[in-house]
Amino acid sequence: MVIDNYKKALPLLRIPFSVYLMPVYWFALSSLREPFSATRAAGVFVVLHLLAYPASNGYNSWFDRDEGSIGGLERPPQVTPALWHLVVAFDALAVLGALLISPLFAALLAVYLLVSKAYSYDRIRLKKYPVISTLVVVLFQGAFTFLVTQIGADAVWSEVFATDNLLLAAVSSLFLCGSYPLTQVYQHQEDARRGDRTLSLLLGVRGTFVFAGLGLLAGAVVLGTAYLGRRELGFLLVFAVATLPVVALFGRWVWQVWRNSAAADFRRTMRMNQVSSVCLSVAFVLMLALRHWLP
Repeated sequence: MVIDNYKKALPLLRIPFSVYLMPVYWFALSSLREPFSATRAAGVFVVLHLLAYPASNGYNSWFDRDEGSIGGLERPPQVTPALWHLVVAFDALAVLGALLISPLFAALLAVYLLVSKAYSYDRIRLKKYPVISTLVVVLFQGAFTFLVTQIGADAVWSEVFATDNLLLAAVSSLFLCGSYPLTQVYQHQEDARRGDRTLSLLLGVRGTFVFAGLGLLAGAVVLGTAYLGRRELGFLLVFAVATLPVVALFGRWVWQVWRNSAAADFRRTMRMNQVSSVCLSVAFVLMLALRHWLP
């Protein structure tokens, strides 16, 4: 009976949903020119995607107690005390796993986990403030995670904090700034019911898509500038080709939403997330292979 309770609560950790955050990880590693520890990089992947992100998802569900669709779950199960136990366990395992990689990585991961708690915790609830919550998410899930991934992988410090690498870290935040409001666009009624003023709710459905388009365009322009400055024209070509399906799908979705705002629904949002995450991850993995693994 106890095990069944945990099995029912486990989907609320939304472990498969972590795939949507993988591009930042692969982007960070593909940007490193100097050698890094593949073993530590693998450990970073496990800690982030199988422990830390699920713990944050579960914590968010604990306080939100969503009745409608949420990222990765069209029909979320009821929240029970078993979810809280899983969140605590995954948080503890994430920090312990990070300590096995390095104390600095563990400290930085702890900062990430605390910030993610502040996003949902009812006495702070950054989620109520559209601009602040957006800045926090795009900074910590973007540039912060980008740099923490490199530090965890034992990258050369001079390279991590080089100007061109910091510019690429900023690109990861720009892409998130464009994509993050899209993850909220189908939740307007749910968020309004809880009193959460998300950025998408503030912008409205059409405004969300305009904002997303500008954010993604800005990210692409800065990325292109960075690759040109690093004389990595091949990587720019890989990125351009890999993102063609994303651009096509986004353009079609915008057209559908302009005709009928009901098209900004859960299933189309998840499809957009899936396609963009897979395409970007494939592009960055290919860049990583070209730089470090292929002759």
